[in-house]
Amino acid sequence: MATKTVTAPFRADHVGSLLRPENLLKARKDFQEGHITREQLRDVENKEITHIVDKQIEVGLELVSDGEFRRRFWHTDFLEHLNGIEGYVPEVGYIFNGNEETERYNIRNTGKISFNSDHPFIQDFKEFNAIVNGRAVAKQTIPSPNQLFNEGIRDVSIYPDIEEFAEDVIQAYRDAVKSFYNAGVRYLQFDDVYIAGLSSPDIPFNDGDFSREFLIDLALRVVNGVLEDKPSDLVVTTHLCRGNYRSNWAFEGSYDLIAPTLFAKEKVDGFFLEYDDERSGGFKPLEHIPNDGARVVLGLITSKIGELEDKEQIKARVEEASKYVPLEQLCLSPQCGFASTHHGNKLTEQDQWNKLQHIVQITKEIWG
Repeated sequence: MATKTVTAPFRADHVGSLLRPENLLKARKDFQEGHITREQLRDVENKEITHIVDKQIEVGLELVSDGEFRRRFWHTDFLEHLNGIEGYVPEVGYIFNGNEETERYNIRNTGKISFNSDHPFIQDFKEFNAIVNGRAVAKQTIPSPNQLFNEGIRDVSIYPDIEEFAEDVIQAYRDAVKSFYNAGVRYLQFDDVYIAGLSSPDIPFNDGDFSREFLIDLALRVVNGVLEDKPSDLVVTTHLCRGNYRSNWAFEGSYDLIAPTLFAKEKVDGFFLEYDDERSGGFKPLEHIPNDGARVVLGLITSKIGELEDKEQIKARVEEASKYVPLEQLCLSPQCGFASTHHGNKLTEQDQWNKLQHIVQITKEIWG
C-alpha cells in the first residue's frame, strides 16, 4: 500500500485518544479475568478501531488515530515495552487538582535502555494503517522521550550520570522513529507533559536535583537528538499537556519560561498547545516560534466537558493568536485527547464527535 505524502498538522486536527466504548472496556476486563483470549480481545479492538476510523472520516478530519484503544494509559503502555523499563504499581498515584489521585501505575528503569525491536506498537500501527487503507492520514502518538526524565524513573545505580541516561534514551527513540517509519508512519506525535511542567511554577513530578534552566536545555537536546536523522517526509509534532485524567488537570503555568528555548529551537513540524482555559496563560510566548517554522495547533476546544464552545469566540481567539504567529501557521484542535487513560473524560461519545465536527466547521470558516 502506497504511503500518502503528509502535510501536517492539519487545520482541523486532534491529539489522539478517544473515549473507549463500553464493550471495549468490558472485553479488556474479561481478558484480564481470563474469560476471553487475547485473540478475542484483539478482535474487539479491531472492530472498535474500524468504527472510530470511519467516524473520524465522517466528521471531516483528514487524519485519523486509533484512539489509543489498545492502551490503558497514554504513556506507560509504550514505555514499559522499551528494554530497560518496566511497569509497576507504586504506593501512590499522581496527585491532580483537588487532591485527586490517579490510578496507581507507573514505569521505572531496570537496566540499560534501548528500543525493543519486537515492540508491540509497531504491529499495532500496521494493523491500524491497514484499517485506514489510505482513506486518511494515519497518525501515531507516543509519549515524548522526555517523559523518562520524570521523578523516580531513572535508577541512579544504573545511570549515575544523567547525560549517559539521555544518550541511551535518544538512541532508543531514534530506533523507535526508524521502526515506525519503516512500518509506514508519516505523522508521528510526541506527547509531552514533562516539557509543559518545566514552565509550571513548581516543576511537578521533578526530584529537584537540577535547575530549571538545565532541564529545559536537556529536554531540547533530547528531542532534537532524536530527530537529528529524521526522514524528510516524516512529520513529527510535540503535544504539550498539563495533565488530563477524568476531566481533571495536574498543574498550571503559562509557556513563558520554556518558549525562548523550546518554541524557538525544537526541531518539530508542529506544537499542539493547551489553550482551553486560563491555566495556559496568553498567546505572547508564541512570538518565539519562527515564522515559516513549526505550525501551532491551538487547543482552544476543551476535551474535558461536552458543551460546545461559541464559534465566534474561537474565531476571535485565533485572530488574537495571529498577532504572534502568522494565520497560515495556525491550526485548531482540542487541548488534549478525550481519554488519556482508559477511564476517559466526563463527556459522551456523541459530545466527542460533535467537538471534532465543530473544529472542522470552524477551520473551514477561517481558512476556507
